[in-house]
Amino acid sequence: MQIPRLLRIVHTVGRYRLDEFLPESGSGIARALFAAGYFWAGKSRPRAERLRLALESLGPVFVKFGQLLSVRPDLVPADVVLELSRLQDAVPPVPWPLVAATLDRAYGKPHTQVFRSVDSVPVASASVAQVHFAVLADGREAALKVLRPGIGTVIEQDVALLHALAALVGRGREGRRLRPREVVKEFENTLRDEQDLLREAANASQLRRNFADGRLLVVPEVYWDWCNREVMAMQRIHGIPVDALERLRAAGIDIPRLARDGVEIFFTQVFRDGFFHADMHPGNIFVAPDGRYCGVDFGIMGTLSDQDKGYLATNFMAFFHRDYARVAVAHIDAGWVPPETRVDEFEAAIRSVCEPIFDKPLKEIYFGRLLLRLFEVSRRFRMQIQPQLVLLQKTLLQVEGLGRQLDPELDLRRVAQPILERWAGEEAGLRGLLKSLRAEAPLWARTLPQLPRLAHRLLDDMPARRVEAAIASLEATQRRQTRVLTAIAIVLGALVAALLLLR
Repeated sequence: MQIPRLLRIVHTVGRYRLDEFLPESGSGIARALFAAGYFWAGKSRPRAERLRLALESLGPVFVKFGQLLSVRPDLVPADVVLELSRLQDAVPPVPWPLVAATLDRAYGKPHTQVFRSVDSVPVASASVAQVHFAVLADGREAALKVLRPGIGTVIEQDVALLHALAALVGRGREGRRLRPREVVKEFENTLRDEQDLLREAANASQLRRNFADGRLLVVPEVYWDWCNREVMAMQRIHGIPVDALERLRAAGIDIPRLARDGVEIFFTQVFRDGFFHADMHPGNIFVAPDGRYCGVDFGIMGTLSDQDKGYLATNFMAFFHRDYARVAVAHIDAGWVPPETRVDEFEAAIRSVCEPIFDKPLKEIYFGRLLLRLFEVSRRFRMQIQPQLVLLQKTLLQVEGLGRQLDPELDLRRVAQPILERWAGEEAGLRGLLKSLRAEAPLWARTLPQLPRLAHRLLDDMPARRVEAAIASLEATQRRQTRVLTAIAIVLGALVAALLLLR
């Protein structure tokens, strides 16, 4: 742990009077250390603003940590969430000679022998990497994402300090509820993933496959021959930033349709694919001349299991229909609130949050704000927040905010509900059954032929006195399997007949 860096953090915490975030007990020494900086700022500004300014002054790793906290309303008070959402991940770029040295090291030879040209001025600079435009040897235009030199060491040192601060904050009762050690560990894992650009390239490739038809979303092609852990090379995207409304209008883009398409892209990623871009802020989204979305920066992606998707679809549809009892039961069935929770109490709490919102015109309903209010309810009922859904909540806030910026009349419910209903129909109907049968068929094909051999091995290893009981059990199992296989055959026959009739 570097003493100068620690002293700077202590000074910054004192300067911005962040001692009030420390637990009331067991922190007398820490408060005394931080008191040295009190004369710098005082408490004239709100605590959330002081926290944001302190994180900005401590550099890119702390800014990124603040961004993580801004999407954890289950842990962080609402005023802090709102203020930290203003943090911008824009840092001074690395000088070109250092970037050139990284390229030379990554390719094992001068980058001038790899690329026809590379722009020395970056087009984007963030805390972990920066982007330069380039031209490949065959003339194709590319965008190169290059890790910042030495970023691994910087991250390792600052994360170690964050662990120390988390241990301090976690001593009090409120600190234990906030789980600061777990938050820092989650942050550390995120940063580790972002330092491997091969992982990001794989994310981009997967998303491009998912939207291969190119109808709604353009994902740049990954140039794998020029990718490694320190450099990612991909197709250069030509487009207009999605928040440049005047330029979009001048280009003849249908803005309301653009807003609706953004919502459709998000819900398609979530419910069709279970794999979604989890950093959809305006800096990562462009609009092609033909009005299609173009995505970049695939370092943060979210994944959802079929169980997660089913839970989310149930909740969204229940919200749309104002069926709060169904929402309460879904939470309990998923194990996200204690099983002893009374359904009627939980339902009443959810209703108290939702009814005032749903009484407004549809265009004034903000589902992002609704989620924030629901997190307040979750604290009361000791709801366990799932990490994958935190990413989803953050992305939904970004998508809805962007959609409202493009079209203030956007009705998220009207766009999203048909997508959810179509997905639910496919999953619960004939297609869903066929999909499940196809998924399970390889397992049945491997397991069924092995049953006699497994039974013989079991009998050989079993004491003689238990053989008769085992045989009786196997015979009963065989009879049950015969009935099940007969039922499956009947169902398959009915399905085939139904499909023939549908033709």
